[in-house]
Amino acid sequence: MVHRLVVQYGQPTDPAEFDRHYREVHVGLAQAIPGLLRFTIGHPASMDPTTPAPYLIAELDFESAEAMAAGMGSEAGRAAGVDVSTFATGGASMAAFDVDDVSPAG
Repeated sequence: MVHRLVVQYGQPTDPAEFDRHYREVHVGLAQAIPGLLRFTIGHPASMDPTTPAPYLIAELDFESAEAMAAGMGSEAGRAAGVDVSTFATGGASMAAFDVDDVSPAG
């Protein structure tokens, strides 16, 4: 089973600087986290015009909750966590869960 960490970033004060820092600095820090299996990001568009979408969503997959805890508690994981405060001027929220694949068989 995969355990997924989802990070949602709010609208930054300087989107161009956020994007530059995220790509040039933060991605490398996150990629160094031990146990990371998959790391995806995207700029979502809200499907409800009355509710703004987060500015950016990142999904980080690990083998288990224990693997995620170990990775995030490592030196690399702590470095990535500390870095968030240097560029996420719109705030960031995190949630984690075991992925339950309910795709249709086919």
